[in-house]
Amino acid sequence: MPSFPVVVRLAGAAILAWLLLGIVAACGGGADSGDGERPSLTSVIKGLDNPFFVTMRQGLQSSARARGVRLRVRTAADLYDTAGQASSLEAAATERADCYILNPINRANLVQALDHIADGTPIVNIDSLIDRAAAEAVGVTITTYIGTDNVAGGRLGADAMGRFVRPGARVAVITGLPGDAGSNARAHGFRAGNRGRFQVAHSVAADFDRGRAALAAAELLGADPRIQGFFAVNDEMALGISQAVRAAGRAGEVAVVGFDGTRPALSAVRRGEITATVAQYPYVIGQLGVEACLAAVRGKSLPAVVNAPVQVVTKDNVKRAQANFPQPVEHFDNPLAKVLDD
Repeated sequence: MPSFPVVVRLAGAAILAWLLLGIVAACGGGADSGDGERPSLTSVIKGLDNPFFVTMRQGLQSSARARGVRLRVRTAADLYDTAGQASSLEAAATERADCYILNPINRANLVQALDHIADGTPIVNIDSLIDRAAAEAVGVTITTYIGTDNVAGGRLGADAMGRFVRPGARVAVITGLPGDAGSNARAHGFRAGNRGRFQVAHSVAADFDRGRAALAAAELLGADPRIQGFFAVNDEMALGISQAVRAAGRAGEVAVVGFDGTRPALSAVRRGEITATVAQYPYVIGQLGVEACLAAVRGKSLPAVVNAPVQVVTKDNVKRAQANFPQPVEHFDNPLAKVLDD
């Protein structure tokens, strides 16, 4: 609702009533939860120190505006703030939202806090998985999960690597936080998608951090000069690796494949500093999260899993990827559109 800094002296009660009616109408509109009020949604996501989650928040907010629902987004302090994120969810539970959209730091850190959400409230899990069995142990059922198929994305990363390194090349995998489900799935998919085209000679965890990945890559390049490629499970680390490759004088010789499709990574692909990125779409994940909540509030049946789009971006299609950002490069058939329209 817009604010009005100028105080207007009203001539009569009829005018006052007319103005109040206009203000109420301006605050309303859009989808409702069945009782004439707009649904109230709350989302708790990871820290904004990673641009991926900045874009996710934008998707959440834009979809809420487009759908006419009320949304509050709470963010963790950073990617390591497991306890703080859980406390934020506990506080958010007191808001008694109609639906919650949750992006946990790891599979377990929000599980105990779920118990504070009112029974029967829909819970939409996005991007990083919540351990469903652990949630059910505290009496909570996850309504649906929305995110990238990380194993499939890892396979796409292997396909990209296979295009840019010689057969039998030595390749290193740089993973994220130890125990992170998304990181593990991407690395697993990459190894499974190799199909003998190259050799995964090294695997090092760099905690999703650009600086740590740069250090790890520099050490590996020094210890094993035969390395011809790096696969990083996120773009921040791929950007750090590209710095190390350039510092080692190996630019153009060592392939760097990232994962996420962030704006800085797309720019690096266009400059030739990163060879490819497996682009997922946090903006779309945010949009789908709001739409899933809205469908659940309306009593619609949702699939247990909704896969968001994923695509490899190289120099061949990076201009189009940049032009379409933060939306997918190709048309995406929204799996929730039909659910909402039925």
